[in-house]
Amino acid sequence: MSNLALYRKYRPQTFKEIIGQEHVVKTITNAISHQLLSHAYIFSGPRGSGKTTIARLLAKAINCHNRKEGEYEPCNKCSSCIEIMQGTSLDLIEIDAASHRGIDEIRELREGIKFSPTKEKYKIFIIDEAHQLTKEAANALLKTLEEPPPYAVFVMATTEIQKMLPTIISRCQRFDFRKLTIDEILKQLKYICEKEHKTVEMPALELIALHSRGSIRDAESLLDQVFSFVGEKKEGEIITLKEVEGLLRIADINLISEFVDILCQKDTGKAIKFLNQAIERGVDPQEFGNALINYLRHGLLLKINPKTMNPLIIGLTKEEQQKIIKQVESFTLEELEKGLNYFLDAVNRMRFSPIPQLPLELAIVDFIGLN
Repeated sequence: MSNLALYRKYRPQTFKEIIGQEHVVKTITNAISHQLLSHAYIFSGPRGSGKTTIARLLAKAINCHNRKEGEYEPCNKCSSCIEIMQGTSLDLIEIDAASHRGIDEIRELREGIKFSPTKEKYKIFIIDEAHQLTKEAANALLKTLEEPPPYAVFVMATTEIQKMLPTIISRCQRFDFRKLTIDEILKQLKYICEKEHKTVEMPALELIALHSRGSIRDAESLLDQVFSFVGEKKEGEIITLKEVEGLLRIADINLISEFVDILCQKDTGKAIKFLNQAIERGVDPQEFGNALINYLRHGLLLKINPKTMNPLIIGLTKEEQQKIIKQVESFTLEELEKGLNYFLDAVNRMRFSPIPQLPLELAIVDFIGLN
């Protein structure tokens, strides 16, 4: 287990271990305990929110040999549970539609579904990234969903529900997953640190949680990177915020705050020089742009209503909030809105620019020229 990635090592193995998604867990577990299973489900939501994990838990629970009537948790000890956890179950078929999206694969599925489960009660088909199925493949799947055999259960996971055929959606129970909150991600990160006997500064964990953008899998992968980056530390040594910033090449809040001070002074030359000096020191231009957009967004929200923002949710201390409120006094709401659009466009254009920071430099000229 020690060489497993953290997101695999700490993947929930029971429904009670699931973080967030209470509405999904409650409905699914009620269906399991009361024998009210549907033949098809669609799990829709952002990546890293637990769609595939809950699909596998569903597969384990309905085929668990030791689960008693009225219960819903898998035992994780019987041969069925163990085979699913090890990825060797013949009655759990997982299809990645991103790489197996054609009509031939769905035809194979339709042929395979004719055969009863090898040893379990149900044969479960999990189709990941289901929205990437071709139109022909989706129509072929529709035929199967209309009249499935009683032992078949389909779970389709997608990050883009709008691309799914409405006729497929109408034949499934749909569950919409949400992004996880900072608090929920922090709780899991602290749990992992405790289990791994690592001490990480709270601001560093908060930065990882914020950078994961609501994905628990991304947060656990980032924490894994941090552990590898710092290597083995002596007992009692702490992984610091600076170390995490160095790994992620994130422009820290003080750097962005200093840059916004220059924007407030409306000094174009000084702002461009500051940007290039930061990049020369190793700050990633894309991350600088993202951090600046995030900072200006907070400024816009705090200017609209400074009393409604939670410091943890927006990732700023009260002192940093007060600093932003003072800075944005230099701008009107309209100027902040236009400025945000300039920098958003710049970040989008950076992918195609031969000089990565050039779109940011142009955005600086436009933003300061606006005032």
